[in-house]
Amino acid sequence: MKHKLFLLFIFFVLNACAQSTALLGPAITIGTTGNVVQAGLTYGSNVAVKDATGKLPGEHVSLYLENKKEEKKVKKDMIAYLDNHIKEMRNKLSIKK
Repeated sequence: MKHKLFLLFIFFVLNACAQSTALLGPAITIGTTGNVVQAGLTYGSNVAVKDATGKLPGEHVSLYLENKKEEKKVKKDMIAYLDNHIKEMRNKLSIKK
């Protein structure tokens, strides 16, 4: 129980830390690969995308995934509607015979 309360407390305390963790990705790159140039290019491209679009690359990815999820939902709803409509038409046609 204490562990869950601690995690909940940490979640609320660190909730607004997303902006300060912008250097976390390049820092991990340096730590794992030792490639400072790659980390610098990653950070520079992230800043360039943020300046040009107002969103971080991760935000673009999440927005893209949300749009794809919505498209799948609309497609599924449309298929269900068309199947239902086809069944109704078949029933109406079979009654007329």
